[in-house]
Amino acid sequence: MASPKNCCLIQDSKPVETFTANGLMGEGGGEGLSHALIESQFAHHQKGIARLNNGSFGSSPARVLVAQAEWQQLWLQQPDEFYFGPLERGLVASRMAVASLINACDVGEVCLLDNATTAAAMVAQDVAWAFTESRYSKGDLILLLSITYAAVKKAFQAYAVRAGAKILEVEILLPVHSDAEVMASFQEAFQKARNRGKTIRLAVLDHVTSMPSVVLPIVELVKLCREEGVETVFVDGAHAIGNVEINVQEIDADYYTSNLHKWFFAPTAACFLHCKAEHLDRLHHPVISHNYGKGLIQECAWVGTKDYSPLLAVTAAFDFIVEFVGGVEVLRNHNHKAVVEMGEMLASAWGTECGTTSDLCSAMMMVALPSKLNIQSHEDGLRLRDKLRTHFFVEVPIYFQEKENPLAQRRSTASGTSVLRSRAYVRISFQIYNKPDDYYKLRDAVKLLANKEGGATL
Repeated sequence: MASPKNCCLIQDSKPVETFTANGLMGEGGGEGLSHALIESQFAHHQKGIARLNNGSFGSSPARVLVAQAEWQQLWLQQPDEFYFGPLERGLVASRMAVASLINACDVGEVCLLDNATTAAAMVAQDVAWAFTESRYSKGDLILLLSITYAAVKKAFQAYAVRAGAKILEVEILLPVHSDAEVMASFQEAFQKARNRGKTIRLAVLDHVTSMPSVVLPIVELVKLCREEGVETVFVDGAHAIGNVEINVQEIDADYYTSNLHKWFFAPTAACFLHCKAEHLDRLHHPVISHNYGKGLIQECAWVGTKDYSPLLAVTAAFDFIVEFVGGVEVLRNHNHKAVVEMGEMLASAWGTECGTTSDLCSAMMMVALPSKLNIQSHEDGLRLRDKLRTHFFVEVPIYFQEKENPLAQRRSTASGTSVLRSRAYVRISFQIYNKPDDYYKLRDAVKLLANKEGGATL
């Protein structure tokens, strides 16, 4: 684990253990580490709760939390000395770890923030200035998804729309069966813009959408945006690092951001923003502090007196994944395989379907709820979520889709009859601390509620 007292470049090291679907195996192929050791790293979790919502907040293992506490203690011992040395060296080490994982050309293009919503506000602020400085014209468009994360969408409404931008939404509806369906939705949106004679200045794309969760063909989408003349592309990859592969050179977006506390085990809250070199001088942190005007990296490195330990503990999270799990690729593959297995199990037990094919999900998967539950609104979904938490000790988010997908309104049952598809889904996550029993608990709770007076008790 990278030490606060000796913070340097992360060295290549051979993993001591390798994580497998059946637990942790030692180098020699023996029994290796048991699930009990995994549980010891997450012993701070509340007992008896099936935590199926890693996607929202993530979770840090004990050894990363220890590293964070060491950074906090170092600050408390001598803040002045910490500011003029360990802080800067520690942030550089974290940035270098991230740069190596995302295939960045230069660590100078990677800055650290507290959250992807901060990165979105940063880009939205720059768009607002583009209207103020007449680089953009009133009525120019910003392209967003219908399912863009609400905080990100509101950032562009607060800054860009207020300055003169108009929003063009690309509609994504479950179920999604292929990349081609996603691409067709984007092509339809671009055609609408052409028909209206409008210019799309910025495209805000998700790598992994939050709710509902779908992995989008991000390389192809960025390429399509370039072909359509979109000036700037911002990719919200909040759920990406530690969850799907990121190659920023291949993706070729102007801006790419991802939270490090969701799937990368960093403490709350930690995030990175990759910014192409040509934009570094123009972009600014939305909170102005002493380093304003010294470049984006420096502006993000000091945003006033606050707790920087989550950002400094990123190297500890990196070490945990390498030494304990066996590497980021092992982590991604394990969680993806497990969530697909659990999602398909739930859909089969409930007589429903998954919201995407397996190749369009990450470590999160959408599973349709039984129609007997009679979920007809977002509020109904919240009531079900509360009931699952308080009565069945299952934490899982519920998604209600306001519109039916006109391309797939009905589905065939095993008997050959046709029924309306459900518009209510659970979004299950799988992280290494999860066990199949967590999903069986959800399965049985939903079946019980669905069979109990047709879900009328909700």
